[in-house]
Amino acid sequence: MAGWFRRLLHKPKPRSVESSLDASRSASSSPSSSSESAGYSPSMSLVSSVRLSPISMSDINASGSARWAKSYDVCICHSEVDLELVEELVSYLEGQPESFRCFLQLRDAAPGSAMVTELCDAVQNSHCWVMLITPGFLQDPWCKYQMHQALAEAPMANGRTIPVLKDVDRKDYPKELRNLYYIYMALKENSFKQIRDTIMHYLQELCRSSVNRVE
Repeated sequence: MAGWFRRLLHKPKPRSVESSLDASRSASSSPSSSSESAGYSPSMSLVSSVRLSPISMSDINASGSARWAKSYDVCICHSEVDLELVEELVSYLEGQPESFRCFLQLRDAAPGSAMVTELCDAVQNSHCWVMLITPGFLQDPWCKYQMHQALAEAPMANGRTIPVLKDVDRKDYPKELRNLYYIYMALKENSFKQIRDTIMHYLQELCRSSVNRVE
């Protein structure tokens, strides 16, 4: 009887169960494999696909929506040397079905106004802020000024400040943004979509919280 009981305990698992367990262990042991292949830093980057909330586009675009409380959905903070790339990003965002309202300094700043005033107004009148962090950004005092203004406006607001790294080593990532995940721009098309999804996610959460407060 004892020998039969020991054989029962040592009965091998079915191969299908072993395969399932092995696959599960393999998937859980490399959580960053997909993000690394896409060019994102596994420890500092934004998730490659933002989970969108079940708030409909009609809710966001409704006349009483919290979206219209500000003049712009997103302000693009960038160095002038990166203007061509930024214009591509703005064209992409404004061409989306959501018709995101973008503030582009050289296009939208009022002629004759003070630069400091325009930068501050752009930050205060935008829901989100994309920081295109490039070598030019790091050397531009106006970019750093606008970055500090955005952080002062909403230091802990998830999704409002969206750092995007391009041609910059991780060690040069601004220390002021170390508590925020970033998008690493390896493939432009993928990064543009990720920026779009992050903005959309914030607007959905904004509208959701606004509706909850009313209720």
